[in-house]
Amino acid sequence: MMGALRRYLVAGVLVWVPLGVTVLIIKFLIDLMDNTLLLLPVDYRPETWLGFRIPGLGIVLTVVVVFVTGVIAANLFGRKLVSLGERILARIPLVRSIYSAVKQVTETIFSGSGKSFRKVVLVEYPRKGIWTLAFQTGDGADELQRRVGKPVTNIFVPTTPNPTSGFFLMVPREDVIELDLSVDDGLKMIISAGVVVPKNKKEALVKQARAS
Repeated sequence: MMGALRRYLVAGVLVWVPLGVTVLIIKFLIDLMDNTLLLLPVDYRPETWLGFRIPGLGIVLTVVVVFVTGVIAANLFGRKLVSLGERILARIPLVRSIYSAVKQVTETIFSGSGKSFRKVVLVEYPRKGIWTLAFQTGDGADELQRRVGKPVTNIFVPTTPNPTSGFFLMVPREDVIELDLSVDDGLKMIISAGVVVPKNKKEALVKQARAS
């Protein structure tokens, strides 16, 4: 009887925990985007007209603002305005460093030709004989490769269960094993601490680690 009770409780947890976490994340994102409504004057906010708040309207406003900004920035006049604004920001000591770094990362991630977080790799970290998943973010700078004397690859080793933090490493290319694994599957493995492994990839991962 205790075994059956435990089995039912675990089954219930497996249903509600993923559902609850998903709802909380979606609610957080919706509330975050709803804050964009605060940019509107009080008299023009939807709750002023309707008398009550409708969650999610901030998403519509965010999409509209991003879309209109893209339309403006895509034409010649808009590009000149953006260029002028960037030149102004480049004159502010602290702001220029932050803005240029974020801009480069954003362009790399959203550019169709970018290679960041497009490939899952296997590396020995934090020491030989211990393997971890990482994401290739690019190739090492020419000067660094000259100093080291061999080709190096930039990788990001995320932490578990929060993959937004981690370590940036420059590893010799010969020590990096490219995996036939999608970024989504790699993130699932990292977030779940290895509990979730694609069934058709388990043997391949073991073989690649042993072959190295």
